[in-house]
Amino acid sequence: MATKPRQYKFCFGPWNVSEGQDPYGPTTRPAQSFDWKLGKLKRLGFDAMMFHDDDAVPDIDTKTTAQVAKEARELKKKLGGAGIIPEMVAPRLWFSPMTMDGAYTSNDPSCRRYAIRRSLQCIDIANLLGTDLIVLWLAREGTYLREAKNGRRSFELLIEAFDKMLAHDKKIRLAIEPKPNEPMDHAYLPTIGHALAIAQLTSDPMRVGCLIESAHAILAGLDPADEIDFAMTFDKLWSLHLNDQNGLKFDQDKPFGSANLRVAFNQVRALERSGYGMKGECVCFDVHPFRTTKEEHWLAHLDNSRRTFLRLVDKARSFDEKAAQRLVAARDYAALDQMVLEHLMGKTR
Repeated sequence: MATKPRQYKFCFGPWNVSEGQDPYGPTTRPAQSFDWKLGKLKRLGFDAMMFHDDDAVPDIDTKTTAQVAKEARELKKKLGGAGIIPEMVAPRLWFSPMTMDGAYTSNDPSCRRYAIRRSLQCIDIANLLGTDLIVLWLAREGTYLREAKNGRRSFELLIEAFDKMLAHDKKIRLAIEPKPNEPMDHAYLPTIGHALAIAQLTSDPMRVGCLIESAHAILAGLDPADEIDFAMTFDKLWSLHLNDQNGLKFDQDKPFGSANLRVAFNQVRALERSGYGMKGECVCFDVHPFRTTKEEHWLAHLDNSRRTFLRLVDKARSFDEKAAQRLVAARDYAALDQMVLEHLMGKTR
């Protein structure tokens, strides 16, 4: 009896419905409310929403612990009413003036204490929302000048911060989201290999995994499919940010498959062969509308990314693996190359 192919759960965050502002110009679309975004999510075929701590509780630094808890409970109720699950919560540690020189690795001890406090509060919010996954994008954990920080000391500070989070809650999981640069010149944990290596030095390595973003892997000069396979080898891929990237530029967050369909196809094949999603993991799209997008097309980048992913799932499942392996055995890589291209293009006659 054939097993039923697994279904994927899809997710995006409130920031993925952005207003078009970039470093060179102002917004091009008016802001929409959170309720508007939540209402659109299910209609587009999405099942979950991911959050920064200040997405869950706006203006979080101005509120008391009781106020933060109250608003988190209200959000939990709102999500439940919409049939949406909370996928993860991430402390947004790169906006505050306290973290301009890093958060966990700041040279200022008071700034490091702020980062820890905010992270522990993020864990409390995650518990109230009903998710055990904390994502750590270490945005400013790096340097503009290598002489400004001691690298080894910075790694020790990262481990110390992770250990404090692990001790704060014995069930929470930490997923490190690597990126090699931007906003920093060089980041301390630029790849999945770095993230999983430092996980081994924490007090509970089994609860420290990773999140892979396609664009971040490409910015590091790596193939996202290889990063997925590497993380899955350790059973440590706990979330995904699928998108696309046109070369080693700034982080573009293009729709999934937009720049390189073959690279996207191989990411889907990697997920399929490793059973991603079978433990409840979500496929998240960290994509943004083009700045030129009109309001009436505002959600097309999310809809298109999901549609492309599902088409590539069909392509991965219909790919003739036996024929491919015969070509591999014959070392006929030219034929294999063309086989992949023709499979992606479809029959023309």
